[in-house]
Amino acid sequence: MSLSRRQVLTAGAGLTAGAGLAAAGIGTSSSARADGPTVSAGTFKRIYDPSVGTQQWYINDHTFVRGDDGWHLFGITHPEPANAEDERQFAHATAPTLEGPWTRQDPALTYDPGYGETVLWAPHVIKHADTYYMFYCGGGYDHSRFAINLATSTDLWTWQRHAGGTLFRDGYDARDPFVMRHADQWVMYYTATSYSGGGNHTVMARTSSDLINWSESQAVFTDAKSGTWGGETESPYVVQRDGRWYLFIGPRGGYVGTDVFVSDDPFAFTTAGLCGHLASHAAEIINDGNSWWASHSGWGQGGVSLAPLSWS
Repeated sequence: MSLSRRQVLTAGAGLTAGAGLAAAGIGTSSSARADGPTVSAGTFKRIYDPSVGTQQWYINDHTFVRGDDGWHLFGITHPEPANAEDERQFAHATAPTLEGPWTRQDPALTYDPGYGETVLWAPHVIKHADTYYMFYCGGGYDHSRFAINLATSTDLWTWQRHAGGTLFRDGYDARDPFVMRHADQWVMYYTATSYSGGGNHTVMARTSSDLINWSESQAVFTDAKSGTWGGETESPYVVQRDGRWYLFIGPRGGYVGTDVFVSDDPFAFTTAGLCGHLASHAAEIINDGNSWWASHSGWGQGGVSLAPLSWS
């Protein structure tokens, strides 16, 4: 049985930055270590608290992007306490530098029931040509066919949903899209299960030549645990570095825990490639042109935090 998001929060909220690699072992062989660099993070420092007055708000899965007018942050948001099924708008904040100061802005997007949306989860923004693409989970009434949607913008302030509707559907609760360029195609990684109605928790991948039309899915990481809700393959983020690929996923070893796996193939990761553990939930990996950073957020985490990321 998998843990629900709320159960994971209760079980893992006490994990501290001192949690080691041994505490991260959830897959069949995640105590094994891969050859090559170990990935680690320094001390996390809060850079943005979305709370208003005495009402605390949280940011969960989020994304950073640098525009012509500075840095932008978009993410799941809701007043505390956590209520995943009522997360229906995307937070938006801006800053002159990655470390701040960050300013709360009006929501970037609000869910649209007419578009078939029941939630707004896990935005990921990239820029291609002169357009920003925001990929996100729009939910749906059938958890075996959750929607991965798209909105676009030319300025990071005004967003328009894709006129063609949902890009594709998958389950169980397919969500947390991450898109990167690889060779002559785009690759989208997202969390799902081995079968749309449940099964092993997986990271799936699809490819595209135009960011609109996507291939059928293939599993690129399969966890030993199975279920529907929750799972340990959420928030996938992939970094290519020195000819190898690094997959960041969680929550592993508790709610505040992200494991890092390395592979020579961006479409094949296993627990044998474990090469790091971060005391972070929903980690985003950012290179600001000078340094590598990892972020941390989530229910009850007081906003968004940032720590230097090391490859050693």
